[in-house]
Amino acid sequence: MIDLSEMNKQQLQTWVVDLLADMFELDKAELTAESNLYSDLDIDSIDAVDLAVKLKQLTGKRLQPEVFKTIRTIGDVVDALAGMTEQAA
Repeated sequence: MIDLSEMNKQQLQTWVVDLLADMFELDKAELTAESNLYSDLDIDSIDAVDLAVKLKQLTGKRLQPEVFKTIRTIGDVVDALAGMTEQAA
C-alpha cells in the first residue's frame, strides 16, 4: 500500500505518471501535469474507472465521485490524491 502522506506533489506526479504509463502503455516522456487524460492520452470512461479502482487498490483510499468527475488532467489526479491526504490529516 502506498502512503500518500509521505509524498510531496512532485513525487505524487512521478508516481501517477509511472502508473498511467504502466496501465495504458504510454510514453512517460510525453506525460505532463497538463496532459489531458481524454483528449491527449486517449483514455476513455472505462479506462478512467479502471484508474480509480487501481488508485483505491494502491492507496486504500477512494476518490469521491464528485472529485472523480472533475478530473481532466494528470495534474488533477495529483491534486485529488494530495487532497485525500490533507483530508486524512
